[in-house]
Amino acid sequence: MKRTIAFVTAIILCAAGSAYAVYEVSDKGDWPTTWPRELEPLRKQARTLVGPQRLSRHYAIPFAKREEFESAWPQLLKVKSKGAAIILVHAPNFFLGDSKAGVVVHAPPAGQEENPATGDTTYIELVVDGTIVDLNRIPLPPDTPIIDRRFDDGQSK
Repeated sequence: MKRTIAFVTAIILCAAGSAYAVYEVSDKGDWPTTWPRELEPLRKQARTLVGPQRLSRHYAIPFAKREEFESAWPQLLKVKSKGAAIILVHAPNFFLGDSKAGVVVHAPPAGQEENPATGDTTYIELVVDGTIVDLNRIPLPPDTPIIDRRFDDGQSK
C-alpha cells in the first residue's frame, strides 16, 4: 500500500512539474530594445513568459498605481501591431498572477516576422480593474478592434 501511494504521489508531482515547464519564465521584462525607452523603468516589475509551443513571447506588466499605468499607456500602444486588437479581461490573469490590474503584451516568437494573415501580431491584453486600469480615464485607439472578455466565464490564455 505504501508503495502505491508513493508511486501515485511521484506521478502527480511529475505531471505538475511538466505542466509548469511549458513556459520559460524570466522575472523581468525581456522585451526588445526597440520598444519606447519610456517603458524601461517597467522592466523591473514585469516578467516574460516564452511558450507554450511556438515560443510566443508574453510580457506581463502589473500595475499598482493608476498614475503609473496611465503614464505608460500611450507608450504601450506604440508596441501593438497596426490593426491588432486590444482584449479587455479581468483578474485573475494567468500571466499577471496575483496582480489585479496590468497589461500583457503578446508577441510572435523572436525573429519571426509579424503576419496579420496568420494572426502573428503583437497585441495587448488589458486587465481592467476599474481603479488602476479605468477605461473611463484612458483613450482607446479608434482604428483598433476592442474585444471585451471581461464578462466571459473562462478567459483564454
